[in-house]
Amino acid sequence: MNKEKAVVVFSGGQDSTTCLFWAKKKFKEVIAVSFDYNQKHKLELECAKDICKKHKIEHHILDLSLLNQLAPNSLTRQDIKVDTSAPVNGVPNSFVDGRNMLFLTFVAVFAKQRRINTIITGVSQSDFSGYPDCRDVFIKSLNVTLNLAMDYQFEILTPLMWINKAETWKMSEDLGVLDIIKEETLTCYNGIKGNGCGECPACKLRKQGYLEFKKYKK
Repeated sequence: MNKEKAVVVFSGGQDSTTCLFWAKKKFKEVIAVSFDYNQKHKLELECAKDICKKHKIEHHILDLSLLNQLAPNSLTRQDIKVDTSAPVNGVPNSFVDGRNMLFLTFVAVFAKQRRINTIITGVSQSDFSGYPDCRDVFIKSLNVTLNLAMDYQFEILTPLMWINKAETWKMSEDLGVLDIIKEETLTCYNGIKGNGCGECPACKLRKQGYLEFKKYKK
């Protein structure tokens, strides 16, 4: 296996940006891959492009617009508002069916063409919004499936899988990129860079994690 190169699934948000810089510390060559699925807030792709350009990281944006047609939800439709309260049953309406499965599958195809074995994604089972495709069991299952489907040895790494948001903030500090994460990333479901809207589930989770992180430092 080629241990010097890695591809990062990169959205321009807090988690994937933390993983991007984690990868830069561990691999000689890092490539970032983002997806355009006609998401409601295209600014996240601009954030991804800007971060990669500023830090001299090779960056590709792949067209996955079909996902928008298949899975209408609050992140892909202007007329659907993001749920601000926890769902009573099922997953939040910000969950895009099949998104991580498709992202990782397309990235695997991309990686194999470049003889890269390592794929990195920022999913977390410890600190997620009830999304089934953020679970460790899903990642391990898909890893096996991709290896079999392409007769190639992939390794999917999930640096954030077992840590919470406070620990993710701590990781960014340890990597020396805390200010980049705070100011240049977009996590907000309402498309506001940095601290975001403060009201959507993603912003609340990000802020709560940051406050806990600051408490640890005292």
